Amino acid sequence: MLYILSAAVGYILGSFPSAYIFLKRAKSIDITKTGTGNVGAMNAFEITNSKSLGLFIFLVDALKGLLSVYLMILIFHLNFILPSIALLFAVVGHCYSPWISFKGGRGLATATGGLLLLSPLLVFLWISIWGISYLVKREIIISNVLATVFSLILIFSFSSFFFRFTFPRPDSLQTFNMFASSILLIIMIKHFEPLQSLITQNKVYSTKD
Repeated sequence: MLYILSAAVGYILGSFPSAYIFLKRAKSIDITKTGTGNVGAMNAFEITNSKSLGLFIFLVDALKGLLSVYLMILIFHLNFILPSIALLFAVVGHCYSPWISFKGGRGLATATGGLLLLSPLLVFLWISIWGISYLVKREIIISNVLATVFSLILIFSFSSFFFRFTFPRPDSLQTFNMFASSILLIIMIKHFEPLQSLITQNKVYSTKD
């Protein structure tokens, strides 16, 4: 029953379509039909060319993940599985919101907000890999994918290290690995389509050259 409650709290909070609502209100733009169609901060920024609006949406999306984790910790104290379930479903809710025909964002901001409480080291790792990738490739989607893939590899390679810096402490390494890999895999799935589009575009450009 508590697992269902955690999942419901996370999903309800995560499914709030921040970018869709704010762009409709502020700019009369349907973000699901504009730009990439991604309901997240990056598409909002690209559509409006407004850094402040993009940052605001990122922070609201991150807050959804943070609140999901914080509420479960506040209620159930030193328990890892319940806030981790809440965060996992907050990411799912953000990526597949029932309020906008199960469209959504790519889950990075929402995952970041919750992981700042549960496993800040994982956030630091992802951002570090992303920064290095972006300096080399100068492409956000590729950097997102590389940071996610390498984070997943490093988590499984050094899970005991990450385990020590997770709070509340998971009951086992397997529990932590399952939680972290589930979130990263959802993020990866949401990047398949934009990555495929990017590869197709590069092939077209190469053919023209």
